[in-house]
Amino acid sequence: MQLRSLWAGAAALMLVSTLAVGCGKENGSASRAEQAAARAEDAARRAESAASRVEAAAQRAEAAAEKAERLFSKHVRK
Repeated sequence: MQLRSLWAGAAALMLVSTLAVGCGKENGSASRAEQAAARAEDAARRAESAASRVEAAAQRAEAAAEKAERLFSKHVRK
C-alpha cells in the first residue's frame, strides 16, 4: 500500500537526518545519535503497524460495502 511506503520513507528520512545531525557533534554525540536512531526505528515500526491496521480496516469497510450493495440490490429487484 502506498501509505505504508510513505510512512517507511518518512521514518528512513528521519533516521538519516538524525544520524547526520548527531554525527556532526564530537563529545557524547554517539550515544545521542544511537538513542535518536532507536527512537526513529521505533517510530518506523509503529507507523508500519498503524498502516497495516488502516489497511485491514479499509478491507473490512470494502467488504461491508459490497455486502450492503448485495443486500440493497436484492431488495430493489423485489
